[in-house]
Amino acid sequence: MGSVADRITEVRRSIAAAAVRSGRDPATITLIAVGKTHPPERVAEAVRAGATDLGENRVQEAAAKRPGVPAATWHLIGPLQRNKAATALETFDVIHTIDRIELADRLELLLERDWPGRRQRVLVEVNVGDEPQKAGVLPDEAAELVVAVAERPRLELVGLMAIPPFEDDPEASRPHFRALRELRDRLRDQTALDLAQLSMGMSHDYEVAIEEGATMVRVGTAIFGPREA
Repeated sequence: MGSVADRITEVRRSIAAAAVRSGRDPATITLIAVGKTHPPERVAEAVRAGATDLGENRVQEAAAKRPGVPAATWHLIGPLQRNKAATALETFDVIHTIDRIELADRLELLLERDWPGRRQRVLVEVNVGDEPQKAGVLPDEAAELVVAVAERPRLELVGLMAIPPFEDDPEASRPHFRALRELRDRLRDQTALDLAQLSMGMSHDYEVAIEEGATMVRVGTAIFGPREA
């Protein structure tokens, strides 16, 4: 599959091509290199190859890994439990998985108490496939949560995130990506919030996600290879 650097170059080429197909500027799309289960040495290799944004699914894994990796912007893209909120704030620059008001309140409390003056960038996670086993607010309930998060002064709400149902065919994700974009557009009209970021698309379907408006794509396997046990 080539080196991590070669894979990043290839992914960036694919991102640029998908952006051009949809009449967009490739520079408006952030590649998040997801190092889940891979050791810090491998993640550091990605940073040295030009990756500026890193994603992790688990709070504790990222907290242990980050000190061994060169400077980058760290994104939490996995579920967040309230009892790990403090560690998440210590570790991540952006949290993509706000899915309930209790979690937003916990982050707000910790920021007020322990990080005065700081604002934490967050996204609201939407369960676009209405899958009971997955986190995320249901689309019909997203407006209430978005408004509530935006009202927390120490949370900087920048957009929406989704993980659609997995299908082998990347095209199967397209309706879900489109639904998230359309939901974002409706929420913009209803709330006057910017919600500029759409975090959607992974290794097998990120090109489709870009065609449907993604501004952040979360790519792991296509950069680092299969996950390590």
